[in-house]
Amino acid sequence: MSDVFVEQKHNVSIEEAKAKIADFESMMSKYGVKAEWKGASAALKGTGVSGGIDVTPTAVKVTVKLGLMAKAIGVDSVKLKGSIEKRLKAAFEGPA
Repeated sequence: MSDVFVEQKHNVSIEEAKAKIADFESMMSKYGVKAEWKGASAALKGTGVSGGIDVTPTAVKVTVKLGLMAKAIGVDSVKLKGSIEKRLKAAFEGPA
């Protein structure tokens, strides 16, 4: 299994941070990955993928664990990490 971890600092409330990552969640859902929220944390679940999102008062932390199925269909952990970083940065800092 490969793990991808991304942390994006922010200076907004937890609720505002959750609202700002809605586009990221939408992108994940296109790949069959769903976020199930409980408070400030969400479990990520999909075929060959698991992980979570934690929203703290100062950061959004995303962990994605790629299983054998994800690797078998060619998911590249380095490219995935770059994509998540880009989307979270855009959500909190605006497009590059």
